Amino acid sequence: MTGSEAPPTFRLAYVPGATPGKWVRIWNERLPDVSLTLVSVTAAEASDVLRAGDADAGIVRLPVDRTVFSAIPLYTEATVVVVPKDHLLTAADEVTVEDLAEEVVLHPLDDVLGWEQLPGEPAFERPATTADAVELVAAGIGVLAVPQSLARLHHRRDLTYRPLVDAPQSSVALSWPEDAHTDLVEDFIGIVRGRTVNSTRGRTPAQAAQPKEKRRAEPAARRKPTARQQPRTPKGARRGKPRRRS
Repeated sequence: MTGSEAPPTFRLAYVPGATPGKWVRIWNERLPDVSLTLVSVTAAEASDVLRAGDADAGIVRLPVDRTVFSAIPLYTEATVVVVPKDHLLTAADEVTVEDLAEEVVLHPLDDVLGWEQLPGEPAFERPATTADAVELVAAGIGVLAVPQSLARLHHRRDLTYRPLVDAPQSSVALSWPEDAHTDLVEDFIGIVRGRTVNSTRGRTPAQAAQPKEKRRAEPAARRKPTARQQPRTPKGARRGKPRRRS
């Protein structure tokens, strides 16, 4: 590499609630010469960031446009309802949508659950963000249904949450533009899928195949010798030394 060439980098976008730290750590161990830069994006803007080439891949929330992006589903999150610590719903270990019938259920503009019909009573106004909605829950204005990771991200001492067992769920995936499937993207796919450094699915298939090729090309002289065959004795003949005639 000449002095005019920029060192290689890999840019990974990630949405709120996603935790790419484990994969970043493995990347730094395997590819210390390629810096990985994290790009924080909202769930709504993730696709635009990837499409514009401002990130090489992203940890995003499904769905994505499959005519433009490839995606590897990673996990599906449990949905919870965020309530004040002294709320009546905290008496139960888990909550159903029906239990929210008389509650004001906040529906932020950045909602990622994709409700067909929001349960409970609608708020007078939709909060701009999930963070704003959490503030309203703390003020006693309503309750909020979100993926569990977002409840943890916006944790407050005066709030808690309970599983909302029959609500829509949000799935998280690794995604990248189909026309930008680079070697570095393949490296990150291997890390996410738990491939080893020497995996034949990684970027070193030729190296991984060398031992097999070497065995196939092994000279016949080095093969284990077989026992020397004895001449066949004609049928009916006696073995051993021939008798001398008297």
